[in-house]
Amino acid sequence: MKFLVALPTDHVDKPGEFLTAAAVAEMASHAEERGIDGVFVTDHPAPDDRWLAGGGHHALEPTVALSFAAAATTTLRIVTNIYVLAYRNPLLAAKTLASLDVLSGGRLTVGVAAGYLRSEFKALGAEFEHRNEALDEGLRVLTAAWTGESVVAGGETWSARGNTILPRPTQRPRPPLWCGGNSKTAMRRAVELGDGWLPFGTPVGLSGAVRTAEISSVADLARRIEMLDQLCEAHGRAERPTICFSPLSAWDEPERLVDEVGELEALGVDWVSVTLSSIHDRDVTREQWLAAVDTLADNFGLLLPGADDE
Repeated sequence: MKFLVALPTDHVDKPGEFLTAAAVAEMASHAEERGIDGVFVTDHPAPDDRWLAGGGHHALEPTVALSFAAAATTTLRIVTNIYVLAYRNPLLAAKTLASLDVLSGGRLTVGVAAGYLRSEFKALGAEFEHRNEALDEGLRVLTAAWTGESVVAGGETWSARGNTILPRPTQRPRPPLWCGGNSKTAMRRAVELGDGWLPFGTPVGLSGAVRTAEISSVADLARRIEMLDQLCEAHGRAERPTICFSPLSAWDEPERLVDEVGELEALGVDWVSVTLSSIHDRDVTREQWLAAVDTLADNFGLLLPGADDE
């Protein structure tokens, strides 16, 4: 099992603790030193005030934040979890993401999803009702653009009739594309267009707010994985996409989390993504976040890369 931890770039109320170059570098390098496999960040470029008042959050722009994490590390995987591709022109996104992959030495994983905040789509001039179609087309454009060959494609507001993006990403044939969401549409996207699937735990009652299917237990996830395997068979895909799941147990419930991770591993989950601090915890400090990384690493026996068990 591999572990991702969230960089707390959503703690915009504590810029000195979490939003400086030194802070991001320290957190990323500490995660790497403790044997964590990667870090991830979220994406909300222009959330609306009503959503924020109800518990939503801001965050640093994901590719900028991850570039600082990459610069401070050498092996740590950097992951968007998630990047709302439909907010952006896909060719511009292809350029941005390819640049990040090149500068990180080929350590980028691109987690994408359709998004769910209608007001944010409207503020950014993006089409909410056709976001799934835009995401599918965007993934095709990323894949085509990253070949370094001429791209012929178009959408409602853009048209490429022979445009090329260089440099290509360092990873070949492309950085891994992980498709987020619990719905059958998201799973179909992962099977047809992606390399991985990013489901996430949704406590009972939350699925409607984030516009996806409910996964409120490991049993729910097991049923979804069965559906994923059926989709692979239907589409002639020999290997199941990589699965990265956000556990239902909290990091500070070590016995429950260890048990759950064992269950997830038995189901064939490859990665787990863990959030070590909540935006609602106004008193959290960077020192406490670093200590939480230590606790997670200790609970799972994580070691420095290349180190041997003692």
